[in-house]
Amino acid sequence: MMLDKRTLVLLSLTLSQRSTLARAQDFAPGVLATGTQGVTNPPVPTLPTTIDQTSMARLLSINSIDDFCIFAPPSFDTIPNTETVEVAWCTQPRNNARVIPDGTLSGVSFLHTPFYIQVFGFGNLTNLNIAPNDAGGELDPHGAFGTGNPVGGNVSTTIIDGFDRPLAEWMLFIDWQYFCLRICTNANTTYDPAHMCWHELDEMGCEFVMPGQYNFQGGVFETCDADAAYPPGWYPQVVNGQTTFSTFAQYFTGVYTGADGQPTGYTVGDTVTPTAPATIPQSSNCVTQATIANGIPLISLTPGAKGTAPPPGFSSVTATFVANTLPMPTSSVNVPVKALGSSSISSPSSPTTNSNSAVITIPSGIYVVAFIAGAAFFVLG
Repeated sequence: MMLDKRTLVLLSLTLSQRSTLARAQDFAPGVLATGTQGVTNPPVPTLPTTIDQTSMARLLSINSIDDFCIFAPPSFDTIPNTETVEVAWCTQPRNNARVIPDGTLSGVSFLHTPFYIQVFGFGNLTNLNIAPNDAGGELDPHGAFGTGNPVGGNVSTTIIDGFDRPLAEWMLFIDWQYFCLRICTNANTTYDPAHMCWHELDEMGCEFVMPGQYNFQGGVFETCDADAAYPPGWYPQVVNGQTTFSTFAQYFTGVYTGADGQPTGYTVGDTVTPTAPATIPQSSNCVTQATIANGIPLISLTPGAKGTAPPPGFSSVTATFVANTLPMPTSSVNVPVKALGSSSISSPSSPTTNSNSAVITIPSGIYVVAFIAGAAFFVLG
């Protein structure tokens, strides 16, 4: 029996979706997002899509130094003023998002670690509608009201296993010159994604929350393996051979109005602020390149430009994109991690070793109670 082209395509998609569903159960709780796409987003990550510099899409893809996205304002403004309505800007014409013009970024470090992917970069981010001298802010999937900053923002990656996977935890610090982005891709019984992408230290800045070895400020574009840092604000201490952690909570004061209508002051967090993270992870196996570019003429990417098809040369990729909706196993599973190192994670007390895969025991009952975090202003030293 001969099958027509449409039937073959549908059959291929069905088999691919089944494969993805089968693999979804191989991930630790908290890694994959379980919600739906934001209303402004395409149903799946897609490359290429028609250029639209007025787009309100909020789907980031974080796949490589040449193919990633960040959030920035939809119109010329500051980050704190637009946290809930930031839109996706991508290095490639994808996801119906706005495209970052070539020359905007002057240096980028793209780091693979066993627990997260981290991207640190600088450039003229006024090209992305960020006002000059804006001290910036912090964006994450939670926000003050639990709906995310931006509302409806989603993040995916193909780095874990080659399929586009929607991720539950991520955080982005960005101002008019710098940005740092972490997406959490793995977990074990000690380090879960919610803590590895802990978003409540928004005033501490990139170098504290996302430490690492970076050469991007020298105009370098690099992709590296890297050790993983301890979760932001965690400090290990060994007593009688047992490792425990002290944690830092950001100091914050405010006023709330109770049911009786009376204002009440409150204070949370530590009065003493640490000067540095517990460790500065090391990088290795770095590969540099001259720049990153999509080759799209700048005239096609001016503010308000839309309707232009991407130039020839972009491979057409429509992702198989399935959220984690299956029950999770309770036994140890092998979670794939995109990393080039050959060593293994030695103990739950040390997250820093880079490995090709980490054998983990699925934690049970992990949960995090988050409080409201305000706008994040930061200056990189």
